This record gives sequence, structure tokens and C-alpha cells, in this order.
Amino acid sequence: MAKKFDTNSNLYIVVYATVMVVVVAVLLAVAALSLQERQYANELNEKKQSILQSLGAQDRNYDDFISAYVLDAEGQRIEGEDVFALLKDLPGAFAAGKFPVFEAADGRVVLPVTGTGLWGPIWGYVALEKDMDTVAGIIMAHKGETPGLGAEIATEKYQRQFVGKTIFEGDEFRSITLVKGGAHGDAHGVDAISGGTKTSDGVTAMLRTSLEHYLPMLRAARVAEAAPAAEPTGDEAQEMSNDENVENNE
Repeated sequence: MAKKFDTNSNLYIVVYATVMVVVVAVLLAVAALSLQERQYANELNEKKQSILQSLGAQDRNYDDFISAYVLDAEGQRIEGEDVFALLKDLPGAFAAGKFPVFEAADGRVVLPVTGTGLWGPIWGYVALEKDMDTVAGIIMAHKGETPGLGAEIATEKYQRQFVGKTIFEGDEFRSITLVKGGAHGDAHGVDAISGGTKTSDGVTAMLRTSLEHYLPMLRAARVAEAAPAAEPTGDEAQEMSNDENVENNE
């Protein structure tokens, strides 16, 4: 007759615990894999909604309204890059000289920004008007800023202060500064968070260092916007003159 296994022995306890750990680990791994695709889809949708929200275009369809691409340090497009994969590690993307851009169909652009607050990472999206100077909107988030203090950067009320601010003064890049004691109408300033000095300083640094990466693109677009319309060629001028004569005779 087979000897009955002693359920009170140390060996039994070790074997039982090991089996249970393996079984639970397998179940957790299977669950994680099965949910991975859904989690990625949710994260992707959240990023798309944040980009649209920075433009005040929550009612638009991202895929119809936004074109995404990546620039290098000279402002030239890099082909074949997954923009949203870069957003998973934006500091790493910036360090590698890869800068994501989200361009709206109406000519505005959204630029991702990243930095460090008091307790950890802060990040967001800055939307600029077609002049590549005026802030159309901003979305900011954080990992662990203090509720009621630094965490205010993630509130709609605080973010509205950035709308209409400008990042250039003439040709000089000024960015946006969070000013302790109040910006008092400064075109490039926003009131700092009361009691949140470290977070405010972190946002100021985040905006300056992140937006600086996009200066080649921004300056080129500003020059193109300011350039006068090209004079018509000889054939075009003659055709315009003929059209004017026809209109006058009519």
C-alpha cells in the first residue's frame, strides 16, 4: 500500500507553495497578455484625446484632423518613426534627436513637452496657432505633485491662463515663464502656483527646454508666414492683365 504523503511535513509545504506560486504567475501572465492590446488601445486613445483637447477640438476625429510626423534637430522630417511609440519615452526620444509633431488640418500644431516637478515627471501638450507663436491651448499632467498645490497644473482653470500667451518677442524665443507673485499682463508669463514653487519652476523649465527642440521648425514656419507673396511670372502677369481687361470691358 502506498505511503500517505504527510501534509504537515516541511517538504509538502514547500512543494505546495511552489506549485501555487507557479500557477498564480502563469495566470497573471496570461491575463496581462490578454489585456495588453486593450491597454495599449486605451493609452493611445487617451493621448489622441489630449492632443485634440489642447486644440479645443474634442469634437473632431483625430485621424481626420491630425497628421503626425517626427523631426530631427534641424527641423527635417524623419521617415518611418512611430510617433506614439516615441511618446512612451519622450525624454529618451528628445535625447535621441527625435521630436514628434502633431499638425492639425487648420494649420495649428501640437508639441509634446516633458520635464520634472517636485515629486516626479510632468508632461503635456502645447498647441500653437498658425503663427507658431501664440498658445492656442495646453494640457499638462503629472505623476505625483501635491494635491491643492503643484497638482493645480493639471486643472483646466489653471491651463486656461496659457491661452493667448506668446513664446516669441520679435525673433527672440522667450517661451512661457511661471512668475512668482503674478505675471501682471506679461505676454510671456503666467501666474506661478501659490505654494507650488518647485512645480512652477519645473513647468517653466519643461516648456523652455522642450520647445527649444522645435525652434528650427517654428522659425522656418514664421519666416514663410511673414514672406510676401511671390511676384507673378511673365506669363502669369500677362494672363492677369488680360483677365482685368476683360472685366473692364464688361
